Amino acid sequence: MARTWLSVTVELLGGRGEELWPWPGRIFAVGPSHTFMDLANAINDAFARWDRSHLSMFTLADGRVITDEETGAEMAGSIGGPIIAPIDFAVAKVARMVEPGAEFQFTYDLGDAWMHRCVVGEVKVDPLEVLGVRPYVPLPYWGWGSIPDQYGRRWAGDDGEGRAPGKPGRPHPMLLHAWPAPVQVPGLDLSELREAIAAADAACFLTTVTGCDIDDALQQVGAGIPMALEQRRQETEPVALSVINRLSRRGGAGDRVLAEDLLAGLRREPLPGRVVPVDLDMLSMVLEGDPDLSIGGYLDLRTGQVYDETATDPMMVGEDAAIEVEEEQERWLRLNRAGSRNGWQDMAAFTERQPDEALRERLERAIEGKGAFYRFRDLIHGQNLNDQWYAFSTDRQMGRAREFLADNGIRVG
Repeated sequence: MARTWLSVTVELLGGRGEELWPWPGRIFAVGPSHTFMDLANAINDAFARWDRSHLSMFTLADGRVITDEETGAEMAGSIGGPIIAPIDFAVAKVARMVEPGAEFQFTYDLGDAWMHRCVVGEVKVDPLEVLGVRPYVPLPYWGWGSIPDQYGRRWAGDDGEGRAPGKPGRPHPMLLHAWPAPVQVPGLDLSELREAIAAADAACFLTTVTGCDIDDALQQVGAGIPMALEQRRQETEPVALSVINRLSRRGGAGDRVLAEDLLAGLRREPLPGRVVPVDLDMLSMVLEGDPDLSIGGYLDLRTGQVYDETATDPMMVGEDAAIEVEEEQERWLRLNRAGSRNGWQDMAAFTERQPDEALRERLERAIEGKGAFYRFRDLIHGQNLNDQWYAFSTDRQMGRAREFLADNGIRVG
């Protein structure tokens, strides 16, 4: 038989708060058809696990998690970090997810946290050569360490005569919960997000939000979830749950309202109040836009269209285009422009969150006194923080607009 099987070395680093040394290990032959569940069972067999009522979980070097379907769904709905797509270890094939030389982690019993370091050998093996058989499941063909080990090997290179290698000065990063090393989570592409929502493309929407940092754009992401639930409910439900949890934790203006609306969508319940298809971007521009350009406006409660104050003036827009708010007063909701206080608070909040102390101090000085908005924007532009600031401020403005509507008995539909 050709050398088509993976050779996977699994070392037990420790568990129940204790580090083992030397690390006991087993080397497994893993076939092309074997799933991660097959490998989990083989590892638990080899390391003498007799109580199998605990959960098992694999973590790849890029942070992806492979576990049972129920646990994966719970993790996908977590309130921190990027949105993840759970991988079912009853289906995922080991040979398709890892390559020779790859390192990954296996955890047994998420309470006692028996931690294993798994390394795929650079050279593939023939099971008939290393085992003498072609097993239906992964099977160890070499091992060491007191699990106990049938040959008494205490470490990988133990020849029965040498002394145990010295213990490293620091525990392995996995035991310190410092593995894999932190990576820069990609930012959310707001242009792609808005295009997906505008095109009602649920597949593109889910692809855009998965694996990205969405915490500064929850209002904007939430706007696309009802559409995605309608088209791809099963794939969207864990994303919706995660956004609901994140909104509840963040607790900004409009976050509670959006969380309630998304939860109603998950439960297939009608939204409370009057449902109007409002463009929150347009609404927030009228409520908080440039005071030199707008002093307020009106919301058409039938269509959801937002009009600037000038739309009521026939001299400005023409006789045929002007809206008549006095004739049907129940149709129109008056929009009074808010002051600059909310915008200043957005700048202060963005400033406070900056990790670089020197930059934070410069921004603090910039937002003091007259001309704060212009100085702040110039500094943000000079520091290439435009995209971050746009996502942050837009989300807060949309949240305030959503809360304004809810205070008037209106929900965005």
